[in-house]
Amino acid sequence: MNHIAVSEAEQVINELMMLHPKGYDMTLGRMRRLLDVLGNPQQRLPPVIHVAGTNGKGSVSAFCRALLEAAGHAAHVHTSPHLVNWHERYRIGSRQGPGQLVDDALLADALRRVAVANAGEPITVFEILTAAGFLLFSELPADAVILEVGMGGRLDCTNVIDHPAVSVIMPISFDHQAYLGDRVELIAAEKAGIIKKGCPVVIGRQEFDAAEEVLVATAERMGCPTSVYGQDYSAHEEFNRLVYQDEFGLADLPLPRLPGRHQLSNAAAAIRAVKAAGFEVTDAMMEKAMTSVEWPGRLQKLTEGELVALAPTEAEIWVDGGHNPGAGEVIAEAMASFEELRPRPLYLIIGMLNTKDPLNYFRAFTDIAEQVFTVPIRGSDAGLDPVALAASAYDAGLVAEPMSSVSDALKEIAERQLDDAAPPRILIGGSLYLAGNVLADNGTPPR
Repeated sequence: MNHIAVSEAEQVINELMMLHPKGYDMTLGRMRRLLDVLGNPQQRLPPVIHVAGTNGKGSVSAFCRALLEAAGHAAHVHTSPHLVNWHERYRIGSRQGPGQLVDDALLADALRRVAVANAGEPITVFEILTAAGFLLFSELPADAVILEVGMGGRLDCTNVIDHPAVSVIMPISFDHQAYLGDRVELIAAEKAGIIKKGCPVVIGRQEFDAAEEVLVATAERMGCPTSVYGQDYSAHEEFNRLVYQDEFGLADLPLPRLPGRHQLSNAAAAIRAVKAAGFEVTDAMMEKAMTSVEWPGRLQKLTEGELVALAPTEAEIWVDGGHNPGAGEVIAEAMASFEELRPRPLYLIIGMLNTKDPLNYFRAFTDIAEQVFTVPIRGSDAGLDPVALAASAYDAGLVAEPMSSVSDALKEIAERQLDDAAPPRILIGGSLYLAGNVLADNGTPPR
């Protein structure tokens, strides 16, 4: 299998991980201290689109980037986690074309400067990585910064932006309950922490009314111009087209390049967010963005590569990093819609972290999946044992079998394939770590 050579930036990060914890420590004091030593680069950024939510953060960030680039704007983008290499967290905008992943030497230099500024003080690696992003984005000209929250919002280390151009809060579901609370209202209150007094707010499509109520109440209390999905803007599919609507009018657009019905509301939130951030959004921008948007590892179809070669001939293979019950529901809905268009037996190859809720993730697939193969995750100490994961799938009513790797699972599916049977549909998912493993092993890392 293909493996990425260790880069200069990765060497620096590995050294930092030996010195500092790589987990989360939900306070802002260390981050503010470090940024102050660095000269507060977060205060010298172009307009910031700050994005929180349990699901859809990455997709809406990708749509925002596509919209801005369609108009020739340079948009820096900071997302997390990465799939294959650390550079994916930093996309540097350009007015001459699409933004590119940060240059290795540039990232390594920024990380070293942040480490020097920190001077050995207590800090987490994620805080250093985020500070490096602020430093890079403050020194390279651009028209906008798209900034994705790492976890939560109120105490996330990205939440040092005092005057965002817009705060975007995407669907809220159950995840990271140990940090954010075990009720959707508590999780929503943490996400709402990125809302700043008087700054525009865009609220994406919410699964839970209680979450939407918390977000709207917070925005109203802070005196923010607020746009709520389903009230102030919306999107639906009509005649195989995306119809977007707000008070400014209606746009008839191509369906998004990103598959799944959930991407309609994600696209709509991005359109509304870019407008709220003060950018003109034209029909031509929206048309181009829908057909050019990219977001690896989220219902990404694999058509060639080393892992694809192990699967049955003409198998349809999808990779998705969604890992919580809400993500399971939208992914299962996408698989069901694919089944309506082209019936195929669905096999799942799933790996998850031990901090997740596998039972409720699997329940979304109870009536549509033929069988589940559970696999370990490479690159994380928190991977759930495949035997325990298979037990959760069994408890959800699925036929499940633990395997030693994704490649072994694909070979097993190929061996079971009958000559006269329809080629299978295979979903590999349950973790962004696993999605990254797959893209690296397949030889198709994000670019």
